[in-house]
Amino acid sequence: MTRRWTPRRSVIRLTTARNATATHHRYPYRSPVLALDCGATTVVLTSDGPVTAADLAFAHQLAREAARYARSVETRFYQPSNPPEAAA
Repeated sequence: MTRRWTPRRSVIRLTTARNATATHHRYPYRSPVLALDCGATTVVLTSDGPVTAADLAFAHQLAREAARYARSVETRFYQPSNPPEAAA
């Protein structure tokens, strides 16, 4: 069975700056919020209404991929065999 191709609606590229941050905001009576501040652009992730099983699955997927991204950055830029000065 082949996968049906669906064109992407949009692609957003966020380039991190020195002051880029990711913060989690927990609220007692509404959905949590994850904010990514990349300098001139801020992205806010939250669920639309009560948190669902799909929201939980997405949060776990996001955490896994963020951890993989962090490992890739460490491997590329901060391994002793490849110091930051040589990575440029």
